[in-house]
Amino acid sequence: MCQYVGLDVSVKEVSICVVNGAGTVLARGTVQTDPDQIAEFLDQNAPDAERVVLESGIMAIWLTRELSRREVPIICIDARLAHKALSGRINKTDRGDAEGLAHLARTGWFTPVHVRSEASERMRVLIGTRERLIRMRKDLEAHVRGVLKTFGIRMTTSHRSGQRRGLRDQLAEAGQTDLAIELMADAFNPIHKALCAAAEAMEDELREIARGSDLAQRLMTVPGVAPVVALSCIATLDDAG
Repeated sequence: MCQYVGLDVSVKEVSICVVNGAGTVLARGTVQTDPDQIAEFLDQNAPDAERVVLESGIMAIWLTRELSRREVPIICIDARLAHKALSGRINKTDRGDAEGLAHLARTGWFTPVHVRSEASERMRVLIGTRERLIRMRKDLEAHVRGVLKTFGIRMTTSHRSGQRRGLRDQLAEAGQTDLAIELMADAFNPIHKALCAAAEAMEDELREIARGSDLAQRLMTVPGVAPVVALSCIATLDDAG
């Protein structure tokens, strides 16, 4: 007898519901958000599971990957479309959502989504780290420029050479005119220097990865495609085929 399973995932716990082909509930349970505990529950209560579904989300990527390694027939489905189906249920609880997901698994009324590989996720971590460092640096620079304008000080454009040392020099020079600006310079200049150095180091790392990738080198033959853009494309598509 085929069984169908719905997993309603939260950060700490997973509500599980098992139904048969006729839609009769066979088992319910709640376990910790741990792939071993989920797999153990399924081994005991749904040994003949044909489909196990969970909604896309932050925890879904990791759980889908780990449950696949444990030979669970797991499918990650589109959370937005699943929400439309589940919103019609009277009891909107974790237990009720797990049962609703089990019925979606039974009927096949869902849209599966692609779960990226670990290699792709690692690449996205590096690209995201570089982006965040640059954004933090720009936010700090914009704040400094805005504050100094209230004192009639207009900073000139800072260039990339010397990790934008020109901006720090201008801020230190402005600090000689006012104690408050001096305190701001003492606080912000080391942070700005560290952000610039970290962003540049991360960019060097990405360039090195791109140099070692044949696919990235091929993408970079397109005008305007630099190492970061090429790696972003590879990490997003995941499967070069």
